[in-house]
Amino acid sequence: MFFRRSKPRAALRPKFPTLPVGQIIYAIGDIHGRRDLLDELHWRIDLDHRQNGGKGLEIYLGDYVDRGTDSAGVISRLIERSKSKDIICLKGNHETLFEEFLVGKLELQVWNRLGGVETLRSYGIDPSALVSLTPQMRAQVVLAHLPSEHLLFLKSLRHSVQSGGYFFTHAGVRPGIPLDQQKPDDLETIRGPFLGDERDHGAIVVHGHTPCQEPEVFSNRINIDTGAYLTGKLTCVVIDHLGPQFLDYRRSFS
Repeated sequence: MFFRRSKPRAALRPKFPTLPVGQIIYAIGDIHGRRDLLDELHWRIDLDHRQNGGKGLEIYLGDYVDRGTDSAGVISRLIERSKSKDIICLKGNHETLFEEFLVGKLELQVWNRLGGVETLRSYGIDPSALVSLTPQMRAQVVLAHLPSEHLLFLKSLRHSVQSGGYFFTHAGVRPGIPLDQQKPDDLETIRGPFLGDERDHGAIVVHGHTPCQEPEVFSNRINIDTGAYLTGKLTCVVIDHLGPQFLDYRRSFS
């Protein structure tokens, strides 16, 4: 196995902002319970950091839970990594769904359709055992299985962070609204009005939420949600003094 970075396709790549020499940002797309892919990505990030040095900041764009098989493991990994690395975890719409369920505001069948059944199982909960309970009773059962540090993790999530000409958030921004005035619901869920808008938003928006086969690179945004739970591909964009590049690897067989 050998390691490389790959740049955005030249045909799509405009002139992107760069960071000062010695600063590196690693932005990671939607994980959705794929702890195995997160572990592999951490190995690649650590290797890249050793090779390139500098002060590294990891920004996770949200949607840690649901759909994949180990949501609990993903959160545990991120909590553990935060003890030794400089990381910022942003909030996705699936974390909001999780929180709504924990206070009895989201129906079990609705959450299950969106991948909640896998999240419950990752915490050792049989979803069928909750069917006959009230929403409040279901919430209490889940809270009893949820480590206190996981609940604190959910409560600590931010909606966005801006650095070096880049604005990081889960879904995107409402066009025409200043970045510091964006509403949380838009930052977590927006698609159409944002994805089809070509105007300058005041910074390059790095986002996830809308799965694509390959990372999407436009003059005003970079989408790094490559549908990890289905495709097995968890994407990370690295931003440094050279601008944005994709962290990637290839296997060679002898």
